[in-house]
Amino acid sequence: MKFSAEQIAGLINGEVQGNSSIEVDTLAKIEEGKPGALSFLANPKYEEYIYTTGSSICIVNNTFKPSQPIPESLTLIKVDDAYGCFAKLLEIYDTMNNQEPRIESPSFIDQAAKVGKDLYLGAFSYIGANSIIGDKVSIYPNVNIGTNVEVGEGTVIYAGATIYRDCIIGKNCIIHSGAVIGADGFGFAPNEKGEFQKIPQIGNVILEDNVDIGANSTIDRATMGSTIIRKGAKIDNLVQIGHNVEIGQDSAMAAQTGVAGSTKVGRNVLMGGQVGLSGHIKIGDRVKIAAQSGIGGDVKDDITMMGSPGFDAKEYKKSYLGFRRLPRILDRLHALEDKIKSLTKD
Repeated sequence: MKFSAEQIAGLINGEVQGNSSIEVDTLAKIEEGKPGALSFLANPKYEEYIYTTGSSICIVNNTFKPSQPIPESLTLIKVDDAYGCFAKLLEIYDTMNNQEPRIESPSFIDQAAKVGKDLYLGAFSYIGANSIIGDKVSIYPNVNIGTNVEVGEGTVIYAGATIYRDCIIGKNCIIHSGAVIGADGFGFAPNEKGEFQKIPQIGNVILEDNVDIGANSTIDRATMGSTIIRKGAKIDNLVQIGHNVEIGQDSAMAAQTGVAGSTKVGRNVLMGGQVGLSGHIKIGDRVKIAAQSGIGGDVKDDITMMGSPGFDAKEYKKSYLGFRRLPRILDRLHALEDKIKSLTKD
């Protein structure tokens, strides 16, 4: 589908500079632009590309002032926030690729399940007994939804994801391929013979509205009660969240992060890749944790953590600077010791 510069400007409340009737039918990075493509420039580091890009339309900030002539083939759309407006257009473009409502064959819907309007159900997918699927839900091929599961309106579950029994998925969530929601928590206790005895995991997982779960991430069901991912939280690929964990509203964690059982994470917490949180601790609101940090104790609100074991990032950087200088410090110490010995020999 083609859109003119005038139509795009109307969607994002922008001002056209150039040919308002020029049309685009694809999106491209500004350095990879081609005729018929829409690009954006928000970071001044990429300004050089706007003078050579092949794109037909480029979204720029109102504050942008070109230092060279803009190509005649390029139309600009000026807005308050180029990055935000381009993100809005990406969202519109993405919705155009949504599957049309239909139920493909073969697939299975238990007679005791309830499905809403405008369902897309891909081939080889399964919906178990007493499950409730909301309106406008998209379930891609090879998805397995167990018994007594609830899936809210507008949620998308991509191919190969699995949702175990009794779990609750909110509205407008996105669950990517290979994700497993509601597998047993890691609960075992040694018996009198020293053998591990499995502890039944009878709880569930709750994803509140607007939660994103990345590919091949796993969220374990609670031993009792619920593992909870609060509204708006974003979980990257290859993340492990243990039983009875709670992730706060609008928090985000990057790939390969692991959260051990019964840990509580506050609101607006940001975690880099490969962060590890031990069990039964509490992470405060608005905490930032640098990549590969290991956190073994409670963290108060508004603190930035770094290192393994993790501690305050400012102190970590000072300590690391000292660690890097340690060989030179030791050399100086040995020289000083030798000098003291020579002075005290007589």
